Amino acid sequence: MQRNIWALVGDSDREQLPFKITGFVRLEALVGPRGIFPISRSTWWNKVRSGEFPQPVKLGPRTTAWRVKDILELIERFEGKDEARG
Repeated sequence: MQRNIWALVGDSDREQLPFKITGFVRLEALVGPRGIFPISRSTWWNKVRSGEFPQPVKLGPRTTAWRVKDILELIERFEGKDEARG
């Protein structure tokens, strides 16, 4: 099923994201004090290995990133869990 990425993020939220709505995002924008997920790098990588978080894409020999659409889907999944608890 094709998802509309624009529908995942409201107009007012787009300006607040630390990355563009399409393309790739590096780990520094995802975790840590400036990231959108309040977890450590090691926790992030453990969740990637377990399959709970999306797999990265190698952009070069020393460059790893994640697809923005995968990160937005991860955020949507977290929001769905919060609503279920609600």
